[in-house]
Amino acid sequence: MDFHKVLYAISENLATEDLVALKFLSLEHIPLRKLEGIQDPKELFRALQEKRLISEDDLSFLKELLFTVNRNDLLTGLLHCSRNEVERELQIPGRAKVLQFRKLLFQLSENITTDELKSFKFLLIKELPKCKLVNGMTTIAIFIEMEKKGILGEDNLDMLKTVCEKVNKSLLSRIEEYELNRSDSAEMFILEERSVGEAAVSKVQERLTALTASDSPSSKEELCMTNSVYKMTSHPRGICLILNNHNFARARAEVPKLKKINDRNGTDADAEFLQKVFTELHFEIKLYRDLTAGRICERVRFYRDIDHRDRDCFVCCILSHGDKGILFGTDGQEASIRELTTLFTGRNCPSLAGKPKLFFIQACQGDVVQKGVSLDTDSCELESSLEADAGVQRECIPDEADFLLGMATVTNYVSYRSRTSGSWYIQSLCQHLEKSCPRGEDILTILTAVNHEVSKKTERLNKGKQMPQPSFTLRKKLVFPID
Repeated sequence: MDFHKVLYAISENLATEDLVALKFLSLEHIPLRKLEGIQDPKELFRALQEKRLISEDDLSFLKELLFTVNRNDLLTGLLHCSRNEVERELQIPGRAKVLQFRKLLFQLSENITTDELKSFKFLLIKELPKCKLVNGMTTIAIFIEMEKKGILGEDNLDMLKTVCEKVNKSLLSRIEEYELNRSDSAEMFILEERSVGEAAVSKVQERLTALTASDSPSSKEELCMTNSVYKMTSHPRGICLILNNHNFARARAEVPKLKKINDRNGTDADAEFLQKVFTELHFEIKLYRDLTAGRICERVRFYRDIDHRDRDCFVCCILSHGDKGILFGTDGQEASIRELTTLFTGRNCPSLAGKPKLFFIQACQGDVVQKGVSLDTDSCELESSLEADAGVQRECIPDEADFLLGMATVTNYVSYRSRTSGSWYIQSLCQHLEKSCPRGEDILTILTAVNHEVSKKTERLNKGKQMPQPSFTLRKKLVFPID
């Protein structure tokens, strides 16, 4: 049957509750705002096609969705595959696109009775707005509101466990089983990586022995490079995740202390430059706009959970307002920089163990205007149409090797952004990456040049200065060769 006819036939056979479930399971791939406006399965399928999640040549995600919501009739009748076939396919590492966390919540929603749902609402009355706890509110809707509120997440199940323990202990057992399986999977992944790593180390040791025994100049050069430079040969080299927050109307409306916070005009210039440069450096770009704090954490966790074994590096760029050690979502809620970076430790993300993890943050880290010392050779006034994005100390990155955190400014101080041409820090970073990577310069040399350039700039109104701050636990030189 024709691809579009298949989608049409499936949509005609999906009930309202099926659509609600499919939308919920797609939350990691389609923004909530867009999902909330979808009222017909055909609209959902169009959105999934736009995201290249389903196509005529690849129906695996559609099969996974139908499998998860137990629509076996549609799997066999229209997609001509059995439940067992899909189940075997999903057991292949990295093949599943729906988070296990999302599947857990869906399974819980399927097993909560009407009376238990009433108890859920009663126990959450202090946590969720009363206007949200209406009679017709479904369990899935409650889970979404809990996520928005920041009291439910992949690594934040305590509130859900507390409620389930009081409502139905069998629900609590499901959550604990999920946590146990997740822990076991992480341990197995670490053991597998260790086994592969030991074999790789053995080969490297053999090569090092041969190089050490040789007196040729080329062998000495290779020996030096083997010991001191991160491998950077995969294509793509890795994911470059860009989270770009521009519109803060919701924060102004919902958070009193942020009622004067501005939209981040000019930030799109930063996002576009980052996308251009990291594409040239052979990274796969993933760009998201206007995320709440909860969605920032969800996006970062999602890319923590994918399989990075065929990639050499991970880059995350976050453009938003901030304060000391935190970033603001567009809802005015806070996301901890430390918690975001810690998601990528060797235990939490084994497939990136031993590989460089880079985070670049354009945000204020306080509200103090940094004053410069008068040096006549370094004065450089910029346009007056600048805004502050109100650097972090070492505690914002894990105490583990292979991390780099590039902050737009040091702790307690503001950072500057032009309303038209982007921020001082990101624009300088991109310019130096674009210019210096083809010359073979390493990332720390590049960031030193960025520090020098940004420190020379002066904001006209308050004579404000800015000093970026890289923190790192890199063990080797990090170079992005231009092939």
